[in-house]
Amino acid sequence: MLDLAKKCRVAVVQMAPVMFDKDATLQKCVDLIKKAGREKADLIVLPELIIPCYPFGMTFGFTVGSRKEPGREDWKRYYDGSIVVPGKETEVLGKAAKKAKAYVSIGVSERDAVTGTLYNSNIIFAPDGSIAALHRKLKPTGAERFVWGDADRACFPVVESPWGPIGNLICWESYMPLARVALYEKGVTLLISCNTNDNPEWQATIQHIALEGRCYYINCDQFFTRDMYPADLNGKDEVAKLPDIVCRGGSCVIDPFGHYVTEPVWDKETIIYADLDMDKVPASRMEFDACGHYSRPDVLQLNVVDK
Repeated sequence: MLDLAKKCRVAVVQMAPVMFDKDATLQKCVDLIKKAGREKADLIVLPELIIPCYPFGMTFGFTVGSRKEPGREDWKRYYDGSIVVPGKETEVLGKAAKKAKAYVSIGVSERDAVTGTLYNSNIIFAPDGSIAALHRKLKPTGAERFVWGDADRACFPVVESPWGPIGNLICWESYMPLARVALYEKGVTLLISCNTNDNPEWQATIQHIALEGRCYYINCDQFFTRDMYPADLNGKDEVAKLPDIVCRGGSCVIDPFGHYVTEPVWDKETIIYADLDMDKVPASRMEFDACGHYSRPDVLQLNVVDK
């Protein structure tokens, strides 16, 4: 491990999108990036699929063996809100990152410029405004497969930073043991997870991962309510069945010993700031290093196809 800068100031942005509205959500993200930049954040993290939204509870008319046209109209609306990477939206986000002088991580619905397939993707911008990494979710979870495709590239990118390699796992990718190991093998010191997991069991999972990977785990969730959905969706009957608070949040930061640096925040939009002591990362690996001195590569090996 190379020498790490001693301190990293992280801003975890727990926010709601302007649902299905790409342009308005983009502007909201830019405003929050600027706000975190004014607080001297080194790394600014925004949630999963914040552009244009996470369409929780919607089926888009899919049933086994058939589709419904009103659902297809809602899906096309979501498609129109998804972004091409790189594209005009990433130019705007890159400029915001540059102005903030920070690394910026953000989850988007990415639209492939050639095929039109949608991907659940995470982008990390460097402080100069360039795209430092693009990661597509390996396997959409459950009915997410109706909307987004499996990653066809950009499987396990990391960004070299003054605080060590920054990696990303989107939502339930964190439950995939081999995906975690693929990042541990790259030496991640900061592991970002943008997600929509507001269940209490998730907190146990992420504490374990921080302890297992001997890294800081940055858990960034959305907060949004039922009344934020557009009233003119064809799937409004599905939306009507949702609870008042659809996603409660629970964003937090966990240290390499599995302890909360910041406790989970529930039921509101906020920016969580944490000043990370990066000396804890190498110190935590004294007695355990999953892919180093505590590994047995002579009996256990992982073959990663990292395109």
